Amino acid sequence: MTTDPMSVLTGMYAAEAEYLAAGGPGKASFDLLAPYFSPDMVLHQAEALPYGGTWRGHDGMERFFLAMSECWAAFDLLDQDILATGDAIVVRTVVRARSRATGRELTFPILQTITVTDGRITEVYPFYWDTAAIADICTNP
Repeated sequence: MTTDPMSVLTGMYAAEAEYLAAGGPGKASFDLLAPYFSPDMVLHQAEALPYGGTWRGHDGMERFFLAMSECWAAFDLLDQDILATGDAIVVRTVVRARSRATGRELTFPILQTITVTDGRITEVYPFYWDTAAIADICTNP
């Protein structure tokens, strides 16, 4: 596996698509994604989100994907732009998601900084434009 940060990110996105196509959390093996994440990686989600908090390591990432799938019936990436590259990559993604609980849809941007060290993702900071709108659509019919 390559250690180039952009190749790692591209590989992770492909593995994530394969993981979700195979049934995702609870059905597919996290082994598809594990090689792209450091065993001690950290994902920082805004506390106001239904899946907010700090998720650590492979176990944390498996639990995060499960929490996301419990929240969203659909989570489609409409547009994605790489804004900066290097060991820290900045990605702007436009998402259209449908709440599993309410059936409502929302389109929103996410800006992420993704740190890659020694060929693995070690830290992810997603920034959401409006966490209140996301929490609302996931809980209020």
